[in-house]
Amino acid sequence: MSSEVNDRIAEDTRPSGEGGDRAQYAVCAFLALLGTAVIVDALGIPHITSGTDPVGPRVVPMILGVLLMVVAVAYAVDVARGGRGEPEAGEDVDLSQGSDWRTVLLLIGAFVVNAVLIERLGWVISGTLLFWGTAFALGNRHYVRNLLIAVTLSLVTFYAFAIGLGVNLPAGVLQGIL
Repeated sequence: MSSEVNDRIAEDTRPSGEGGDRAQYAVCAFLALLGTAVIVDALGIPHITSGTDPVGPRVVPMILGVLLMVVAVAYAVDVARGGRGEPEAGEDVDLSQGSDWRTVLLLIGAFVVNAVLIERLGWVISGTLLFWGTAFALGNRHYVRNLLIAVTLSLVTFYAFAIGLGVNLPAGVLQGIL
């Protein structure tokens, strides 16, 4: 059975004589449009230079926009010559198995719980639930250890944002304690 799947995958990865498919050209077009948008947006940035910044703020977005355009053109040329992406060949991926929707739904649930509770309970509590729920969804069943790690991660990120970056995450019910 797996040899049939491998034969089908190998068959799908052979270069087509038609010059590529529409999906790959759509990716090329998307990259070109994104590059154009970045360049246009960068041109709207006022050109201000100073002694500490002789280049100004336009240079990096312009370089990124041009690089996106170059990648789009190079990719389009590759697709036109028959190039195709290689399917996933990871050692831990079984292509004959379907998606694990239970894990996906548990991860989505952990993120939704975090988004709903972050303002009410604060980052430390909602982040703890996020980190613990993610570990649970991914199959780790060391509940107490995961809870301790989740609390530690939440506190470290809370103070790293507050002290290191100057960004105040919501404290929620722990306001005044943290």
